[in-house]
Amino acid sequence: MLPELLTLFHVLSGTLCVGAGGTAFLAPKGRPVHRAAGTVFLVSMLATALSGAVIGVLEPARLLITAFAGLLAAYLVLTGWRTARWRTGRPGGFEWVALVAILAGTAGLATLAVLALQTETGRLLGFAGEDYAMLAMMSALGAVADLTLLIRGPLSPRHRIARHLWRMGLAFFIAVGSFFTGPGARVFPEGLRESGLLSLPEGLTALLILLFLVRTLFKRSRRDPGAAS
Repeated sequence: MLPELLTLFHVLSGTLCVGAGGTAFLAPKGRPVHRAAGTVFLVSMLATALSGAVIGVLEPARLLITAFAGLLAAYLVLTGWRTARWRTGRPGGFEWVALVAILAGTAGLATLAVLALQTETGRLLGFAGEDYAMLAMMSALGAVADLTLLIRGPLSPRHRIARHLWRMGLAFFIAVGSFFTGPGARVFPEGLRESGLLSLPEGLTALLILLFLVRTLFKRSRRDPGAAS
């Protein structure tokens, strides 16, 4: 009974997360709509991520990867949210804790990827080694960025915005992938799932993240030559 209720909660919060994330992503940055949608995205993303992580722990033979994806998404939205609220651009103890957590997650995902690739089918617990490896690379990206930040110190305003943007964006990308091509795709008709059209939202999301990052980092680069992170 508990897994079924958690799954229902996971699906409902995930649906809300995708809608709120899309609104926050497309709304003018810093405006009330962006802030409100961002808050809803943060709460629903955490609910989706943590419920997914619990489901993965309760059903490791089928959804262990969901646990790691959920923890990665929670890490991304929490560090992205905190970055937006910095006033000095200076990291603190929270970032050290986040670094330790994401390093542990990266090690776990890398181990699962290696174990999967060593099997005859290249799969482990229902997922291909490449799936684990992709999440491991996302986790490693966050770890490297955190380590760079902690070593180099405060961020310039535009790099603080960029850090917030790519972390929230990557969490949204995970949510979109989970909804349209992952477990959430079961709500769509089989013909639509097999058409390949459900992969389009992921590609569009990735493209938008890159475009927003380029605009944030290079639009006023001559006025603000701050350090990268």
